[in-house]
Amino acid sequence: SIMKTVYYNGTVYTGALPLVQAFVEEDGRFVFAGTNEEARMAAGEQAELIDLEGRFVCSGFNDSHMHLLGFGSALNSAQLAKHTESLQDMVACLKEFAASRTRSAGAWIMGRGWNQDYFTDADRMPDRYDLDQVSTEIPVCAVRACGHCLVVNSKALEVLGVTAETPQPEGGHIGIEHGEPDGRFFDNAMDPVYAAIPEPDKAEVKHMLKMACKELNRFGVTSSQTDDYCTFRKVPWSVVNEAYRELEAEGELTVRVYEQSNFTDLDSLKEFVEAGNVTGAGSDFFKIGPLKMLGDGALGARTAFLSQPYADDPSTCGIPVFTQETLDTMIGYANEHRMQVAVHSIGDACLDRVLHAIEKALEEHPREDHRHGIVHCQITRPDQLKKIEDLNLHVYAQSIFLDYDIHIVEDRAGEKLASTSYNWKTLMKHGVSVSNGSDCPVELPDVLGGIQCAVTRKTLKDQIGPYLPDQAFTVQEAIDSFTTRSAEGSFEENFKGRIAPGMAADFVVLDQNLFEIPENAIKDVKVCGTYVAGKKVYQM
Repeated sequence: SIMKTVYYNGTVYTGALPLVQAFVEEDGRFVFAGTNEEARMAAGEQAELIDLEGRFVCSGFNDSHMHLLGFGSALNSAQLAKHTESLQDMVACLKEFAASRTRSAGAWIMGRGWNQDYFTDADRMPDRYDLDQVSTEIPVCAVRACGHCLVVNSKALEVLGVTAETPQPEGGHIGIEHGEPDGRFFDNAMDPVYAAIPEPDKAEVKHMLKMACKELNRFGVTSSQTDDYCTFRKVPWSVVNEAYRELEAEGELTVRVYEQSNFTDLDSLKEFVEAGNVTGAGSDFFKIGPLKMLGDGALGARTAFLSQPYADDPSTCGIPVFTQETLDTMIGYANEHRMQVAVHSIGDACLDRVLHAIEKALEEHPREDHRHGIVHCQITRPDQLKKIEDLNLHVYAQSIFLDYDIHIVEDRAGEKLASTSYNWKTLMKHGVSVSNGSDCPVELPDVLGGIQCAVTRKTLKDQIGPYLPDQAFTVQEAIDSFTTRSAEGSFEENFKGRIAPGMAADFVVLDQNLFEIPENAIKDVKVCGTYVAGKKVYQM
């Protein structure tokens, strides 16, 4: 018979208070939670006993919106986020990276994570001439931390054939300075750049996914809701799915994956759905989630689509990626074909379009439990918060974004609009399911940092803020946003997200009790161990 394992002498948050001491795992599921004595009784004589030594345990963290393959790719490129204090430092990091790697023929030198706001030696974004210092022979591409802007060197511009005459794309922008391309590409203009970069084969995709999963486990993450199909435009969705299924069969998938399936046109979506890919199809380790769409840009790059001009740049309202008609058609089709929908919406003008499309879809094909959702849901007006509640939508928040956005939100959106933005607590109070995540690799999948931002509404390092302190989560709400609420995002709240009989034994062991420590110490709590289906996938 399969052995039961008793984890005892712990401080265990089951998904409800009060905390308990112990739980029992059997065959990848929890079968009991309660006192030490009760757990031993429930498990019987033959059980294996593991002493938690007083440590804190909760359900494994579920990052409800990220890019797992993008993270794997980022781990496979120069880590510029650690080298963005100066432009000089960023260039040096790329040089060192280029020198330390053997590249296959045709491969580009890739980096990700710069943010010009942190440069101490230059008050501008990097340009082609900065990257020419890295190489004049090999194409170099460095993506901004937000993923909505990149810069390339002169060799890459040559390979791309981009000149001053190249027409400006719809929904994007090619940077021009002194009548010449400056190497900068924004939003949709980035697509041809990515298209020119040689794509990885399936073995490389598997390697990247495995690296990313291991890194997630280090942060206590056991489930990922991830948008992977647009990471490499030339790698078909079928190859990504095969990569996941092969990793699962090989016992190498250490994170449960719910695929936020990114499509930009109806024909591709139809082909996908007609091949049997609808929400929920798959296994407990890899299943198809919602149709994912990217409605607008980001606040940092002023490409989020606002209903009024940017307070700090009246020449722009940001960039809508899709017309109302395209959103209506895609969301309508998905809703009619039992697909859940999750749309990236940062600006309030974008949110207007998305809410309109979802409302129209549900009027045409009413559904009981659709769980359509808004990813990010940042700049919002009171009327929109009400509509989210009325339409019974799911909201995929990223509390960790406050760490950076606290510095810019009022500057960008103005005081009035900012005051009803990042209003996730208001939504929760009105019964909206708000899950949490990192949008990794935009941010690291640092759940404890995310919990701290949710609870303090302040920056992590220097405690700047709080921004709208009435929107602060309790510690319990913050943990739930990364566990039970995230499970609701994938219709799996009866399968995972709590330490209760019958639930998947995905859990994380921490060195501190999150309910007892000071709020500003949460980010420093250590992950001691991570378990998926009862198996240890990470140990400190």
